[in-house]
Amino acid sequence: MISWEYVILLVFIGLITYTRKALDLLGSIFMIIMGVIIIIAPHAGVKWLFLIFIFLILGLIFTKYKHEYKKKIGVYEGTRTIKNVVSNGIVAFVMAAFGNYAGFIGSIATATADTMASEVGVVTTPRLITNFRKVAPGTDGGISILGTAAGILGAALIGLSAYILGIYPELVRTMEIAIVAGTFGCFVDSILGAVLESKDYLSNEHVNLIATLTGALIGNIMVW
Repeated sequence: MISWEYVILLVFIGLITYTRKALDLLGSIFMIIMGVIIIIAPHAGVKWLFLIFIFLILGLIFTKYKHEYKKKIGVYEGTRTIKNVVSNGIVAFVMAAFGNYAGFIGSIATATADTMASEVGVVTTPRLITNFRKVAPGTDGGISILGTAAGILGAALIGLSAYILGIYPELVRTMEIAIVAGTFGCFVDSILGAVLESKDYLSNEHVNLIATLTGALIGNIMVW
């Protein structure tokens, strides 16, 4: 049975993300469709959807972090599109549809870690992950201590939230999956950015998709 009150809440959140220009129209609609399927999925449900909401909220908050400075140096992303929704969310959606908690937590932790690392780290002078040379903020594959710390914190928040929501009942295990998978996936994102995205072999969406898939795989490996 569909919990219509949560569907209404999902539509309301979709409208907010669109009117606040966090997502474009297609991105908001696709987010609502994925959310409804997660609600009715036999092995997932509303609690799993709430974890995605937490990722979205953290993304919104940290995208606005020092946004005037980001605009000044030309790295403020602003409105995200359906491509961003698919690349960051499709792996988590598939994991939820099959009730794969480790892959679900790992993929969302990766997306959260990458978002927070990027949005916080961009205000410092990063170093390229492949050779540690200083690069301009926003350079594909650039990492920083501050950004990495923010990414790990983001992954940890997803782990803690997953435990509180009851997606997995063991706190330590849930935190391990989120932090390890999320951090590993975030570094994969940076490596792909430095090696392939910077040369236009991959787009940012491709990199995000591969990174979240990596996070899901690491999560599953950890529970085998």
